Amino acid sequence: MGIAIIGAGFAGLCMAIKLKEAGYHDFVILEKAADLGGTWRDNTYPGCACDVPSPMYSFSFELNPGWSRMFSPQEEIWAYMRACADKYGVTPHFRFGVEVTGLEYDDDRNLWRVSTSTGEPITANAVVSGIGALHVPSFPNIPGKFGGPAFHSAQWDHSVDLTGKRVAVIGTGASAIQFVPQVAEQAAELRLFQRTPPWIQPKPDFAVSDRAKKVLRLPGAARMARNSIYWLLESRALGFTIDPRLMKVHRRMAERHLARQVADPGLRARLTPDYTIGCKRILLSDDYYPALTRDNVELVTDAITEIRDRSIIDATGREHEVDVIVYGTGFKVTDALSEQRIIGRSGRKIQDAWQDGVEAYLGITASGFPNLFFLLGPNTGLGHNSVVFMIESQVRYVMDCLRLLSRTGAKALDVRPEVQRAYNDRLQRRLDRLVWTDGGCTSWYLDEHGRNRAIWPGFTFEYWTRTRRMRPSAYELLR
Repeated sequence: MGIAIIGAGFAGLCMAIKLKEAGYHDFVILEKAADLGGTWRDNTYPGCACDVPSPMYSFSFELNPGWSRMFSPQEEIWAYMRACADKYGVTPHFRFGVEVTGLEYDDDRNLWRVSTSTGEPITANAVVSGIGALHVPSFPNIPGKFGGPAFHSAQWDHSVDLTGKRVAVIGTGASAIQFVPQVAEQAAELRLFQRTPPWIQPKPDFAVSDRAKKVLRLPGAARMARNSIYWLLESRALGFTIDPRLMKVHRRMAERHLARQVADPGLRARLTPDYTIGCKRILLSDDYYPALTRDNVELVTDAITEIRDRSIIDATGREHEVDVIVYGTGFKVTDALSEQRIIGRSGRKIQDAWQDGVEAYLGITASGFPNLFFLLGPNTGLGHNSVVFMIESQVRYVMDCLRLLSRTGAKALDVRPEVQRAYNDRLQRRLDRLVWTDGGCTSWYLDEHGRNRAIWPGFTFEYWTRTRRMRPSAYELLR
């Protein structure tokens, strides 16, 4: 194969479409599941929807004037992705049920040997990793074993009927605030175990009327709507990237939202975070707080010390009898990259290259691993805008790299170590003074060393500018 793409989410799909558009057909998309979609295929929990407005959480080259809501539900986003695959003719390039288990670089031939779960030997001139960050569920390390149904929100067990059950939800992240209101309506009792409360703002969601859809189909209307939403979201980065004190506006909005929806001062106090807003992802919801005020819902803020056959024990020694446990505890983000079996030039393992933390040049290329490109790699996540915008910027950069190889006749390119080092040193110095590191919280943005390896510290248009043209001098060409 010319190019092997790993993963069939938004990143892998975008890479495939742009290769096809450029007239390049010698590529394959390796997907461990039975269908494309990534996050939007796997997460089928009740209430699953995007927390980025639909016009921005879509490809800029494939605007959809027919979104049903401002914040689209999971099924609609998944259908959009399948429609894109069909329209742009990349469907024949998928190989489903093929999990990539390892990558090893052949120094003599300047190509990658791709190991798969099927045992089929695959070699590729280049590999594009589009696995994303939100696909390896994270479970808390709690002693004991539960005897009833227990599952992660990203692996929702729809065979379990929650009607009339005593349900425990562990975790209060972005997924939990969407499914907790749904579960609360079904369960006889719901106990929500909260370690750290999130900051939550109102969700400006609404159904898009048929009239509005007709307007959006007029020439230029959908583009104008997208651009307006882009700059509105981008303005939120002022507090993230320029001055954390500007986040006070967002804090006041969140505090007013909490005060309006929770009348009980005791409950309100337990739902008020003690860290700077923005340190963790700011969440959007209009029905989460009301769900916690229901008579059948209890918020438990004492730590869990043990899980028993049919109960959960908290730090006070109290035993909570439950029938079902749902984990809303997020994903292994930095581990999703560092735990892969990748062997680069001269037999160097990715774990050795990243022993001090995962990093890459522009979040895309890593020194010592030629022609290996990461989409949504280290420090390219966002807390304020759409990652699909970042994906498109990265795909354009990868295409530039491939064109350089074509022009020069080189077999591979490898980012120079001093270039990668200088870039990441500047990046970390910038992150050290921003809210994600200095905001007083512990989040999945930070690795075991306390360094932010997930978030881009600037505006997205800044990243777009930096990746607009690749700099050949940053790379060593291998012939």
